[in-house]
Amino acid sequence: MQLCVTLLRMGRLIAETWLSQETSGGCGFVKANRMQYRTVPKNGDKLSILGFGTMRLPLNGQDIDAGKAVEQIRFAIDHGVNYVDSAPPYHNGESEKVLGKALSGGYREKVKIATKLTSFLLNKAEDMPVMLDTQLKKLQTDHIDYYLLHGLEEESWKKLRGFQVFDFIEKAKADGKIVNLGFSFHGSLDCFKEIVDSYDWAMCQILYNFLDDELQAGTKGLKYASKRRLAVMVMEPLRGGALASNLPKEVMQVYEKARVRRSPAEWALRWVWNHPEVTLALSGMNEMSQVTENLKVASDATACSLKSSELRTMRLVADTFRQQLMKVPCTGCQYCMPCPFGVNIPSNFRIYNDFHMFGDEPKSRAIYARMLMGVLTGKRADAALCRQCKKCMERCPQHIEIPERLKEVAKDLGGPKTEAMAAAMRSQTRS
Repeated sequence: MQLCVTLLRMGRLIAETWLSQETSGGCGFVKANRMQYRTVPKNGDKLSILGFGTMRLPLNGQDIDAGKAVEQIRFAIDHGVNYVDSAPPYHNGESEKVLGKALSGGYREKVKIATKLTSFLLNKAEDMPVMLDTQLKKLQTDHIDYYLLHGLEEESWKKLRGFQVFDFIEKAKADGKIVNLGFSFHGSLDCFKEIVDSYDWAMCQILYNFLDDELQAGTKGLKYASKRRLAVMVMEPLRGGALASNLPKEVMQVYEKARVRRSPAEWALRWVWNHPEVTLALSGMNEMSQVTENLKVASDATACSLKSSELRTMRLVADTFRQQLMKVPCTGCQYCMPCPFGVNIPSNFRIYNDFHMFGDEPKSRAIYARMLMGVLTGKRADAALCRQCKKCMERCPQHIEIPERLKEVAKDLGGPKTEAMAAAMRSQTRS
């Protein structure tokens, strides 16, 4: 036990040593000894390029290990992180509670809190102020710095507008409960542009990494929002950790040939931060080693800094994933959508590809159940809904045999095992 304590202290000392070193800036961004910061165009907030996401906090069994989570969040804040992100569904509602605990004792004043208005948990417009007041209580604060409309796509966007969401937001702002409004996004590029242009948003949050640069909003959406002076927060820069560890040997061989020696996590984060349009990247850290590594990378990963040879390495890694490991050559272009029977075709293929690329069956089944079998939205969009009408094939620029491939998805990821998992998740959510 004493040895573990000694090693932990040594690790912190090493981390604090390199974190105290001077860093260099790039593309005109603010620099600091321990962390780099980029500015939110519409309000001047200087936010750390690394944000702490609380969707994947450390666990003790099925519950959050609050002690470890608080320690990791506070360590990150002590070393320059000033943006923390949560949402009502994270850890079945416990994430915001633990974050509130972590921010007690003077830490609240050091950060900007982001959390979300989750549409699939709302049954009527009157539920919106109830959700917000519950969040304020859990987070032990009287205001939310960045309040996001959660996971917008065509259906949820329509639902929230039907609830007169902007009337609710303006009242909450007038009452001092919300400071800035933004949205997180999981739909098509056209829908993204429509939402960006519909309101004077302070920020948006998009899925973005070197493997998903054309998925959903993608690079085009990133640039579109940036030109309209929205801060852009990136989620899934490491694809939930899939781009950081246990990578296929074909991918590791590409990294090993690079002139620069970096961990896969560092390569992926540097690729995101190389884009000057990105304000910050959210990382769902749950090990102290992840926190210290990400802080170290954030101390000198500047915008516009990757050399052409380094960008070529990242393209080779992405090509290796897509050409050698992906089962379905889907680019996520959305031309096949909407499906008349409700199948979210790109999402089915993305989860299916991840299942075969990374080989994590339990994780893939859990994501499939949560995202496509109605656990989160109450509306199924899984491959089993396909009725072989083949309308999607007429519009697919990749000429994918979509109905046949959806059969494979349903066979590999659907079935009784995943149905039981989805039922358990719904029961847990209701409780």
